[in-house]
Amino acid sequence: MKDFAGKIAVVTGGGTGMGRELARQLIAEGCSVAMCDVSAKNMAETVALCEADGVPQGARVTAHLADVSDESQLIRFRDEAAAQHDTERLHLLFNNAGIGGGGSMVADSRAEWERTFNVCWGGVYLGVRTFLPMLQAADEAHIVNTSSVNGFWASLGPNVSHTAYAAAKFAVKGFSEALITDLALNAPHIKVSVVMPGHIGTSIVANSRKVMTGRDEDTLSEEDLARARARIARSGVDISLMDDGAIQALAAEQHRRFLEEAPTTAAEAATIILDGVKADRWRILVGEDAQKMDALVRGDPEAAYTPEFFGVLAKEVGWRLGG
Repeated sequence: MKDFAGKIAVVTGGGTGMGRELARQLIAEGCSVAMCDVSAKNMAETVALCEADGVPQGARVTAHLADVSDESQLIRFRDEAAAQHDTERLHLLFNNAGIGGGGSMVADSRAEWERTFNVCWGGVYLGVRTFLPMLQAADEAHIVNTSSVNGFWASLGPNVSHTAYAAAKFAVKGFSEALITDLALNAPHIKVSVVMPGHIGTSIVANSRKVMTGRDEDTLSEEDLARARARIARSGVDISLMDDGAIQALAAEQHRRFLEEAPTTAAEAATIILDGVKADRWRILVGEDAQKMDALVRGDPEAAYTPEFFGVLAKEVGWRLGG
């Protein structure tokens, strides 16, 4: 698919980050976009940015509230999008929505673990299931599933548990790779790509907490503070002298660093993804850190989860997270 003009795209998680930038760049190319998110406020900001950029004649952007882990909400989103865009066809499906959390099978709650897994994996699986008939009805179509570097390296370093997110992203990668043959046999006009970003400047740290707690607030609640204290303590930091204000400040600083100090911006990531789709690449690594990590893990897979390997990776890639 060399040209997005006149096409229709679905973008999940369109309220912030890569989803927002995908929507903006698709609209700028004359592609209509139906986005979903759990935050109406964030989607309104995305729509405003698209309109400020300038929506080409014939293109349209719509916003729909939906939790991608809930099939009934995705079906409602699909039906709303089809009605508002007056179409039975879909050309591009970006299964982009994701959250972090539930890092430990031992120390974290089952509810948090499964919430993370169900959004990051279930949202991709259900997204394909829900929109497949519309993709089949198009003359050409492309599915773009967002995995992660944690889809080939299940770690953030030797001091941080990271099971739910990594398990989900491995599932997304395997599912997408298996779809290559499945679609070639049964729906050859539909292509698929798996996206594996490194550290991208997004609001996933703060957004994950909001999704997990159901509170769209920047300040931490008492429950948030307790969870933050436990997480920070598990990473080896002495929290005995840290009051609630210090914990709040540390959480805000972690969010700022993840967003502002990333080696790749969300806008840059979206461009890499869209260029990869146009080039019909099934495997899209996003960021120089992702490229280096891929090479390192392939070079010495047996050592990939040792402290020594992380030391080399942190030096080569420049990651300071999870050390």
